[in-house]
Amino acid sequence: MVDAVRMTRNEFLRWPNKAITLLGMSGVGKTTLAYKLPQSKWFHYSGDYRIGTKYLGEPILDNIKRQAMQVDFLRDLLRSDSIYIASNITFHNLEPIATFLGKIGRPDLGGLPVDEFKKRQRLHREAEIGAMRDVVEFIEKAHTIYGYDHFINDAGGSVVELEDDRTYELLSEHTLIVYLKPDERLVQTLVQRGIDAPKPMYYQEEFIDEKLRQFLHQNRLASTDDIVPDDFVRWVLPALIAHRRPRYEAFAADYGYTVDARRAESVTGEDDFLELIAGVLD
Repeated sequence: MVDAVRMTRNEFLRWPNKAITLLGMSGVGKTTLAYKLPQSKWFHYSGDYRIGTKYLGEPILDNIKRQAMQVDFLRDLLRSDSIYIASNITFHNLEPIATFLGKIGRPDLGGLPVDEFKKRQRLHREAEIGAMRDVVEFIEKAHTIYGYDHFINDAGGSVVELEDDRTYELLSEHTLIVYLKPDERLVQTLVQRGIDAPKPMYYQEEFIDEKLRQFLHQNRLASTDDIVPDDFVRWVLPALIAHRRPRYEAFAADYGYTVDARRAESVTGEDDFLELIAGVLD
């Protein structure tokens, strides 16, 4: 256990088995930064990968099988055990998780009913809590089993919305938490990316209820079943980012430190990375 919140620059640099959590919105550069560290020395823990492989593995497969059973040819093969289905989740391919989360809206466009959507959102929240609590165990495994010197936790963009104090305390007690804060230009880039390629997201239930009411009213729609799924995701994204930004900043103020995401982009290797973190501890 470390007292990362009160760690000095010299204490950090002398820390023999560093453990760091990278925090920030999706697309801000957490994974890119983690991969700039030497893989021979740093154990890269992906929260999203852990969610998809341990906690949502079965629901993801059930969702895929449910779709496959609607095709006569595949249904017969599945029922006779002639084929099996597996999801190929990797650090670079988390699409099965996104496909499971889905989007609200018209069934003929692949949209989900609100109740089913919320059910999957709740499963994701519990999975993310589990994945973040597993960090403590994996810090130990990384060193004692796999022989890594250091540990980097690449946390999901929705960690700050879990509202689970015990999880936050565990991360703070066992890792040094670093928030990659985007400037306004980067925020607009992230918004545009989401508009160009709308993806399923995690939303707090109160937030999604409010935004659905607003969207239905503004577009004069009678029901969520009338929503074009991608239209809603594009519309709600700027509000979601605005909703999360103060949460990231408050989280960093309570549990860790803030680094300019633009500065993180200039990191080329381990020495740059360590100096970037040490700089905010001065």
